[in-house]
Amino acid sequence: MRVIIAGGGIVGLTAGIAFKAIGWDVLVCEQASEIRAAGAAIGLWRNALDVFGAVGVGDAIASIGTTVETWFYDASGQPFRAPGFDPVDHTFLLVPRPELNRRLAAAVGVDNIHVDTRVVAFNEHADHVSVTFDDGSVERADLLLGADGAYSAVRAQLIPGYPAQAHAGHHVWRGMLAAGDEPAAGSVLTVGHQRARGGFTRTYGNQVVWMVNQFDSAAPAGTKKAEALQRAALLNDAGWNDALLALIERTPEAQILHNPIMFVPPLPCWTSSRVALIGDAAHALSPHISAGGTLGVEDIQVLTDALQRHDDLATALQAYERNRLPHYARVRELAYSVEIAPDAAGYALEYARFSHWMLNDGYRASRQ
Repeated sequence: MRVIIAGGGIVGLTAGIAFKAIGWDVLVCEQASEIRAAGAAIGLWRNALDVFGAVGVGDAIASIGTTVETWFYDASGQPFRAPGFDPVDHTFLLVPRPELNRRLAAAVGVDNIHVDTRVVAFNEHADHVSVTFDDGSVERADLLLGADGAYSAVRAQLIPGYPAQAHAGHHVWRGMLAAGDEPAAGSVLTVGHQRARGGFTRTYGNQVVWMVNQFDSAAPAGTKKAEALQRAALLNDAGWNDALLALIERTPEAQILHNPIMFVPPLPCWTSSRVALIGDAAHALSPHISAGGTLGVEDIQVLTDALQRHDDLATALQAYERNRLPHYARVRELAYSVEIAPDAAGYALEYARFSHWMLNDGYRASRQ
């Protein structure tokens, strides 16, 4: 069996490793000129770490991770954590995206990755799917996997009329740089004024990552640094979070990432007889729940489990879809409750409810 995977991000690369592990031939196609990462760092919860362990890269990923124990602060620095939840509900592994992608790509193998290669179309047949690339070449496979992100070309053909949409007024600024004299524990997440949120923490390689975001934001008009500092000031009553502002100040403008947030609306289906969507191509979410990567990696386990349970490919893909559609309906409900939390205490509670569900009931449902 052969799978062509459109997209060489975290989910596409992990899918390549997982399909190799179950004996498939794999081709990962990445439209960029090299395997690289958009963003500074990613939080990975236990769900994703279990998948990495199952496909043989758990130790490689754990060795570049920093364990983060989440606390939520208000703009004056008062810490909050929801009572009645387990410590695991507040714990994830922070991993630098560039190093993560390098290690995943190494596990996939250079011979199984084509860069400068974009999937633009496909045609399904009774016994194969033919995949057309942007240079006009065509490859055959048993399965095409669309892991090509929020702007997925695979999704555009499989389910026309569901383009990525703007999460209106939601903007995020991020950076990663060498650690300095800021507190090593960081501020993780502060819920500030005017629906601004943000924080910082140390990560692998003596680096520190920071992030600020704002809902209902005015359209940014200044430099990335100026706009980030403007939001960070909303998290810093009486100077308690000066370290965050100092980090932003010393981050070179070119190293600051700014993104207006896009999301994929709920889809009526994720699969056909020989094509499946996975990760952000199927369910790109607002990053305020810090779990999109984990959920995308979890999709891979659900899909490969279905393929091993069912001899017929179409039946396996239907089982995968039946599992995922109600799962993400619940994810969206919980994520919205986090988004509208009015203050740090409310945010701490709603986030704990989300993470507890994801790590328990949601996780068990994913393994059925």
